[in-house]
Amino acid sequence: MNRANLSQVFGELMYLLDDRQDTARFITLASGKLFRIPTNVRIIGTMNTADRSIALVDNALRRRFAFLPVYPNYEVLREYHQREKTGFPVDKLTSILKDVNRAINNKHYELGISFFLTKTLAEDIQDIWKMEIEPYLEEYFFDNQAKMEEFLWDKIESQFSN
Repeated sequence: MNRANLSQVFGELMYLLDDRQDTARFITLASGKLFRIPTNVRIIGTMNTADRSIALVDNALRRRFAFLPVYPNYEVLREYHQREKTGFPVDKLTSILKDVNRAINNKHYELGISFFLTKTLAEDIQDIWKMEIEPYLEEYFFDNQAKMEEFLWDKIESQFSN
């Protein structure tokens, strides 16, 4: 939502979002037909709090939506690999992710678990780390090369085989 032009995305729907229980509240579409948002429809939007443009989300929008923070949930990662019987050493990965997030030291930039929710993680971990995680960390630690080097694949790879 913080990347969209919300007045263009929502337009007159903002009016309909005001009181969802008012089933008599309609807008007229260009076709002349009446439209309303049914009470059982939920609109879910995501926004990246690391993007500073979140400060520009206007109060009208804030009144119409609930804001729920979502942070890395390592238990979800563990349960996924347990359920899928991947045999991947999730505890070791979790330990590394916690170290990375402690080094980042900013909840808005924490490394999440979605990269690692794959049945073929054992085969893909090196590519994921080198092509997804390292570029992210390189950008985040652009002014602290020593910190970046702590989390290069060549430095952490051995932790998965111990």
